[in-house]
Amino acid sequence: MPAPQKDGPRANRDIRGVRDVQLIDQDGQNRGVVPFFDALAMAEEVGLDLVEIAPNSVPPVCKFLDYGRFRFNEQKKQNEARKRQKTVEVKEIKLRPGIDKHDYDVKMKAVQRFFEEGDKVKVTLRFRGREIAHQDIGLRLLERVKQETQEIAKVESEPMLEGRQMIMILAPR
Repeated sequence: MPAPQKDGPRANRDIRGVRDVQLIDQDGQNRGVVPFFDALAMAEEVGLDLVEIAPNSVPPVCKFLDYGRFRFNEQKKQNEARKRQKTVEVKEIKLRPGIDKHDYDVKMKAVQRFFEEGDKVKVTLRFRGREIAHQDIGLRLLERVKQETQEIAKVESEPMLEGRQMIMILAPR
């Protein structure tokens, strides 16, 4: 069976197929090109691990590090990055062509809140029955939404008709 692949940089005897390495000591000083086994012996002498930092360079760059602490710090950085990243969601607001002024204002407040949270907004205008004959009313309503949100949002997809629905997607600026 093949040996399982380890993630992360190779260390000590895991570094294979290399005769010489570019060595950096624990103080960050460049020691130059050194034979691999000499570098490994120097690392053991200091009480640290020989860790491959840049495997694709010729010769590969290796450094004296405490490998356990190095892995711990890398995991910590990845966890912090994961906490800080924001997934953009697409929130949907449903309107009708004959929407009343107050109902429209409530919907616009919700749109405003979605943009403050950094989410995209899909504005869906549904036509029922004979309303489909008056698509111009729906188009004017979506243009009004576009005008009122132009300060805080940009139009990602212009209003288009899909069956009995007219859809427009807005993204925060």
